[in-house]
Amino acid sequence: MNDYNFFDVAIEASALKFGEFTLKSGRISPYFFNAGLFNHGKTLHQLAECYAAKLIESKVQFDVLFGPAYKGISLAALVTSILYSRYGKDVGFCYNRKEKKDHGEGGVLVGADIKDKKVLIIDDVITAGTAIKEAIEVIKSHGGTIEGVCVALDRQEVAPNEEISAVQMVEKAYQFPVYAIGNLSDLIGYLKVKGQIEHELIERMKAYQLKYSVV
Repeated sequence: MNDYNFFDVAIEASALKFGEFTLKSGRISPYFFNAGLFNHGKTLHQLAECYAAKLIESKVQFDVLFGPAYKGISLAALVTSILYSRYGKDVGFCYNRKEKKDHGEGGVLVGADIKDKKVLIIDDVITAGTAIKEAIEVIKSHGGTIEGVCVALDRQEVAPNEEISAVQMVEKAYQFPVYAIGNLSDLIGYLKVKGQIEHELIERMKAYQLKYSVV
């Protein structure tokens, strides 16, 4: 599945919408992405297929897929299953608890052991990078080596009060790559090839990119 398949799936799930949206940063965006709306079997499976295809395409090597609670948990489970069923790649998956448990399995992590393993983090987007920072701390404290992060969408925007994007901030701070299924440039390209998309929306998307993008 290519980047355009991803946008088709996101629109079908209403996870990707167009209009006028006020973001937490205060910016007025002509589009909005909410991965929490991939909440049915069909679209969630299609999203996981997009992640799996991106990971295979990137050729990144890892032993365990780590899904930060909560959105990352279902993604990690589904993507590891698809990596095996479709590509024959068998990797473990694990996730963190929001609160430490002192009975049963106990501890902060659930799933595959990550000690001395290559770990890839999977999440929906990177905004301020807070969730990624927490995941990095947990993985390192349990002896794992982080090989990168895979997200659904890179908005490619300059982070508020910064000169680089949130994705670039993570790459610079932690010295590992961030893989994205799609980004803002891909989205604009997608809109251009879709005949039913009005020209005015494409122009607003391009204007937003020109004003806020690091591309």
